[in-house]
Amino acid sequence: MNEFTVKIADERGRIQEQVHSAATAEELRSRFTQAGYHVFSVNQRSALGGSTKKKIKLDTFLVFNQQFLTLIRAGLPILGSLDLLSRRQKDLGFQAQLEDVTARVKTGQSLSEAFDAQGTTPLVYTTTLLAGERSGNLEEVLQRYLDFQRVSLTFRKKLKASLIYPAFLIVMVVCLFIFLITFVVPRFADLYNQLGTKLPSLTLALLALGQNVQHYGIYAVPVIAAIIWLAVRWAKTDAGDALIDRVRIALPVLGQVWLKYQVGLFSRTLSTLLTGGLPLVPSLETAAKSIESKQIAKAVYSSVETVREGKGLSNSLEKTKVFPELAIEMIEVGESTGALPQMLNSVAEFFEEDVQTSLAAIMSLIEPLILIVMGVVVVIVLIALYLPIFSLNSVGGG
Repeated sequence: MNEFTVKIADERGRIQEQVHSAATAEELRSRFTQAGYHVFSVNQRSALGGSTKKKIKLDTFLVFNQQFLTLIRAGLPILGSLDLLSRRQKDLGFQAQLEDVTARVKTGQSLSEAFDAQGTTPLVYTTTLLAGERSGNLEEVLQRYLDFQRVSLTFRKKLKASLIYPAFLIVMVVCLFIFLITFVVPRFADLYNQLGTKLPSLTLALLALGQNVQHYGIYAVPVIAAIIWLAVRWAKTDAGDALIDRVRIALPVLGQVWLKYQVGLFSRTLSTLLTGGLPLVPSLETAAKSIESKQIAKAVYSSVETVREGKGLSNSLEKTKVFPELAIEMIEVGESTGALPQMLNSVAEFFEEDVQTSLAAIMSLIEPLILIVMGVVVVIVLIALYLPIFSLNSVGGG
């Protein structure tokens, strides 16, 4: 697919310049002409001048879908609802995407295909729309998607909120240490140079650290920034992402928390897709693409082959040796009772609650630990700085 800049005018005479993807310029021109627009020009964008579409904010996307669902339920046609919401959209990037969706639907594309062509829409959403279009029950699947995203968004916000205070304490420890090394220690170094006394090893080490920071700190900042930038770029590669995920899962306590969080997200996504009427295999493939953990996603993909052979989902997941035993047992009960979507929802609720409880316990231990580390750092620095003064006093007193 290539990107083109297209200049068009709508039925009201409003001239717009938009960026759209298409195989050829003729295809794009035909699409807008059939949709009732007057096309002035279609020019292919250069690779250097091209700009990628921004990912839609989840809050904005949820508000749009709630309004979209309300309009559909009120009896408005899909095209009219999309046109109305695109004109009222304040996010210009998302507005351009909605206009493109509207144009594609006018040319005969399905709603799921139109959103999928944007390249920024969540895969779970387009798959859910596809299930609603096939079953003829678009309103119900949209409502289920909204319920699913609200629960997921609330859960993520709780996780982020629980990490704010520990992160603040860590920043305070780092800032305090930098202040002591760059501001306090150099002044004591000047004092001890004037006195000319023999200094303890601890004091010498601290003074040497302060001098190195003063002399080489300005060079260390860009080096550290470059290392962080390279690490972030590497983490976005497949190899880096996979390695980081393996390390994250292998961590003693936090690894299990991460694993349970991903299993809960997978279970809720799969439950939403199955309830929408999508078959098990495509639901599994979509759910695997929707989770962050590469290791768990790989396990789900491997279970897909077993499910295709006619084996049960619980047996297929058990063979991967990645999923928790409790999750497998609950899924097995859901399969045997014919209530798999409901049981998957229960699995998600159980593990999400377990993650919140575990994080609360971990945070209750981390916070005092950070304070202890902060106190130890301050005490060591103060002892190193004032030990020569105590030595002078004892010598003077003797």
